[in-house]
Amino acid sequence: MMKSEKPSIFRAERSPLKVTLLVFSGSSIMCVASAVDPLRAANRIAGETLFDFRLVSVTGEAPVTTCGLPVAVSGRFDAAETTDVLVVVAGFGTQNYATSALLAGLRRAARAARACGGVEAGTWLVARAGLLEGRSATTHWEDMEDFSSAFPDVDVRPDRYVIDGPVFTSGGASPTFDLMLHLIRTRLGMAVALDVASVFIYDQARAATDAQPLVSLGRLDGYDPRLAQAIRLMEAHVDQPLTIAAVAMRAGVTARTLESIFRKSIGETPGAYYLRLRLGAARRLVVDTGVAMADIAGRTGFSSAAAFSRAFSRAFGEAPVRLRRR
Repeated sequence: MMKSEKPSIFRAERSPLKVTLLVFSGSSIMCVASAVDPLRAANRIAGETLFDFRLVSVTGEAPVTTCGLPVAVSGRFDAAETTDVLVVVAGFGTQNYATSALLAGLRRAARAARACGGVEAGTWLVARAGLLEGRSATTHWEDMEDFSSAFPDVDVRPDRYVIDGPVFTSGGASPTFDLMLHLIRTRLGMAVALDVASVFIYDQARAATDAQPLVSLGRLDGYDPRLAQAIRLMEAHVDQPLTIAAVAMRAGVTARTLESIFRKSIGETPGAYYLRLRLGAARRLVVDTGVAMADIAGRTGFSSAAAFSRAFSRAFGEAPVRLRRR
């Protein structure tokens, strides 16, 4: 802990914790729920308000989540209002909200609070406010490379969530649930945390430092472990694709056996799945970023922009440049 830092909120402590959640339009409703509902459940189980949470927005109006559902808020974000914890929850369109006034407000609120954090793309706003300089952090795996380039002074990790002193960050909905369970466990004990997890029939099977997968396979119950290994190899080599023979060899099977496993489990060949995985990554870059098409082609393992455009058009019914213009 740095000299000027306040004691961590992640410690045994039964005094009420005031939590302000600043929610932006474009957030995932699952991220909002993962941040709020474990705290609500902990209060109910404890029989008292140990997490005094409040949802706010920049304008005071209900932010609209990616599924179209608005989130009811109690008012406008006020940087001068006292809170113990400030949690910034954001998703698509975050760059549109990073005004100098907002960033100044985040800095002011964070200085007064005991802790602050970013959920999914909320990490971008926390970083733009200068609150992550010299610290470790994470964000959603789709943004990790761009985030690292934008903030070279931040130690960006592929972890599910990261706690560095008074600042915490999480990569998405499920890691945020894990983070809140960790907060509940450290403050109120394992019994309460287990009871909260039981409310949601939630099995916390991963640690904070587990890497975020591109393809979520849950706990892999019912899956052939060789399928999981092959998919992990594919997602680790999106930019420089392995041959299917090489994937099979590393998974400890023949190419023919691997094809049988994929057809039985997924209903398509390993090659078709691998191409779809790469094109899915490419589509996210086309829609959500301004990265040049040639660079997207290189990042997703295509030999040229032309080859990428042809494959993209076959898969999605239109060229990537046309999709970006929408």
